Amino acid sequence: MADGHIEVLWQPLEFLIIFGGGLGAFAIANPAPILKGVLGNLSKLIKGPAYKKSSYLDILAVLYSLFKLAKSKGDLALEGHVENPHDSAIFNQFPSFAHDHHALEFLCDYLRMLTLGVSNPHEVADIMDVELENHHEHMHAISAAMVGLGEGLPALGIVAAVLGVIHTMGSISEPPEILGHLIGAALVGTFSGILFSYGFVTPMGQSLGATFTEEGAYFACMKAGVIAHMQGYAPQVSIEFARKTIPHHVRPTFKELEDALSNIGNPE
Repeated sequence: MADGHIEVLWQPLEFLIIFGGGLGAFAIANPAPILKGVLGNLSKLIKGPAYKKSSYLDILAVLYSLFKLAKSKGDLALEGHVENPHDSAIFNQFPSFAHDHHALEFLCDYLRMLTLGVSNPHEVADIMDVELENHHEHMHAISAAMVGLGEGLPALGIVAAVLGVIHTMGSISEPPEILGHLIGAALVGTFSGILFSYGFVTPMGQSLGATFTEEGAYFACMKAGVIAHMQGYAPQVSIEFARKTIPHHVRPTFKELEDALSNIGNPE
């Protein structure tokens, strides 16, 4: 728009220095689980958090069914469901939850404690907090790794620019038109490093961090329900405790939850 020459921005060698150096440093700085975590979660930048309002309705309905069974027949009645969750009539009513390996394992592990006779809700809450904190730290290490990559790009852009200037100095006897092109190409390194850092990579890392934080509320919801059940509340009250922990923009209303519960069966 300012009558500049857009083609001067295409500098493959500058990009090779910036992104090659950035990805190399990224690989050196992070262990394999973090690198795999970044690659495995890039789709969340488009899809957003995995858990929508329908996901919360499903988990509340799962908790209600389990708590209702436990109240009528005792916690030991949950054993068949938690030991063989993929054959559970309760879990299989809600395929989205049954296919979520991490969430299913998290819930079954703590329900298994109930079948083994654990009855102190405060001790279980403490253990849950430790596990959730560890998971939180791991997921945020993934987003922090991407933010770190973004923060390094401006410095690598300067490296690319300095190398471009060094190359330009070898052509100091050339006419101004050629020198201007060489200097402009060198400055593209600084421009590109800053643009891709603050315009793309760092915001992507921050977006992943926000997504992971929101997804953590799903597990906090399960924790609230299990602890309320252990404290002796009725199933309806326990899931209301769980519902109130859900972020407001995806929290089902009491009426929506009531309608969802009216449509589920009573498998044992």
